[in-house]
Order: sequence, then C-alpha cells, then structure tokens
Amino acid sequence: MQRVSITEDMSYSRLIHGLWRLADWKQTKEETLELMEYNLDLGITTFDHADIYGSYTCEALFGEALALKPSLREKMEIVTKCGIVLPSKNRPEHKSHHYNTSREHILTSVDHSLTNLQTDYIDTLLIHRPDPFMDGEEVAAAFTQLKKEGKVRHFGVSNFKNHQWTMLQSYLDFPLVTNQLELSAIQLENFEDGTLNVCQEKRTAPMAWSPLGGGDIFHSNDEKAVRLRDSLHRVKDEIGADGIDQVLYAWLLAHPASIMPIIGSGKKERVLQAVRALDYQLNRDQWFDILQSSMGHDVP
Repeated sequence: MQRVSITEDMSYSRLIHGLWRLADWKQTKEETLELMEYNLDLGITTFDHADIYGSYTCEALFGEALALKPSLREKMEIVTKCGIVLPSKNRPEHKSHHYNTSREHILTSVDHSLTNLQTDYIDTLLIHRPDPFMDGEEVAAAFTQLKKEGKVRHFGVSNFKNHQWTMLQSYLDFPLVTNQLELSAIQLENFEDGTLNVCQEKRTAPMAWSPLGGGDIFHSNDEKAVRLRDSLHRVKDEIGADGIDQVLYAWLLAHPASIMPIIGSGKKERVLQAVRALDYQLNRDQWFDILQSSMGHDVP
C-alpha cells in the first residue's frame, strides 16, 4: 500500500477506511475486529471517525472491537473529528444542532473519544466543519493543551476553505496537517474554487470523503450522472478495470495533490475493489474526459 507523508514522523495509508456507517453495519465486535484486521492486512492503516457518527456510537463500537486485540493500536492511525453538536439520546444535554469549537467543548469531546475508542491518544484530530462563531485563540489553546498532554499528536480540519484554514493556522505554533474535503468526479466544488490548489500550496495532502459521489453516479437518471457514467464506463474499458468505482478512485488517486480517498464500506469486497484501483493509471486524456463529462462542457 502506498503511504502519504503527513508530518516528518507520521504517514497515512493512501486509502483510508471510514467508519461513519459502522453502526448501520450491525456487526458484532468480533466481526468489526475481523474487518479491522482485513484492512490492516491490505495495508489500510488509517481509520477515520467523528464523535457524531452513528449518533455518537461508532467510536465506541470500534473501541470495543479494538479492545479484543489492543496490540493492533500501534499498527494504525486513528483520525477523529469534533465540533458538530447534534441532539441525541446519547447526548441529552444537547438542545440543538449547531457548531461548537470552544476550548471546553473540544477538550470534552476528545476525552469522550479517547474513552470510546479505548486508546490513550488520537493520531489526528480534525475540526469537523467551519464554525462561524469560531474563536481561533480558543481552538489553538485547546489544541496546544491536548498536544502537551499527549492526548492528540496532530491536528487538521475538515471542509475548510482557504480563508478559514489561514485564520486558524495563524493562531497555531504547529502546522495543520490535513483538510478532509468532499472530492469526487461528480462533486467538483473543491477542484474549482481553489481549495485543492491551496492544499498543494501548503504541501498538505487532503482526505476525500464521499469519493464515489454518494452512489448517485451508479443509479441516478440525472443528466449529469448519465453523462459521467458513460465516460466512466469508457475509461473502465480502456484501462481494464473491474468497475466504474475503481475508475472513480483512480481519478482521484491520479491527481498530484496526493488525495487520500476514504472508503466508506463495511464490505470486504468493496474495500478490495478500492485497493485494486491503485493498480490503474489514468492518462491525461482519460482524466479530462471524466472531468469534462462532469462539467458538461469542454475546458475553456
């Protein structure tokens, strides 16, 4: 498995396993452990979480599985996120859906995550969404305290635009290490508005959530989806891929920004399909064929 250097002392696997649907998979903890080991055997060592996933249950489900074989912890990188507040029976104190990036909330969220994941440190903590009420000084104070205490090793953001990244970074004495973005052939916003360019400028590899476009490409009769699906099938046949999902992964993997797609499936065969996408190389003609099909017009 390819690796992407995040800092001088840490790297992620090029493909990341996402656990946001873990509660929906209805697995026993033994089955979750088996899936965890399956990923590790394939070279996928980075696992993506957020405190809110599964209405605040997914981290604990992962932690229960990890507790069956604690030695696996040193073989993986755990990423988790905080900052979104959701009303939930598992958080009865939450009265409304909003964002909270206060120092107190970040510190409390991390303590919850450490307990739920049954680990004593998080490799990377991300602020889940830009908070219009964010106080950069408070966030920096929380990050600095967590780093000093050894609870979190590195920090990043998710869904941030350049001005939001720059503001937060200005308060920190250490670099933000990644930006988790919605990136796919069907969702081009972060390609078109310069967000991905800024990742390259900062030499910061982004993580890609929903790399398959939420599945719309596979079944939607929307004009854009149909147009893009035709292009993906054409490229699939040219490169000899097994399915257009592999082409979608390969399209992201080909980009020079070192994009790290997040695989959101609990099915081993889907994970393996994604890993095999690493074997396929798209040339520039094929890459732009897909891009222009998504845009619905030629590049200028």
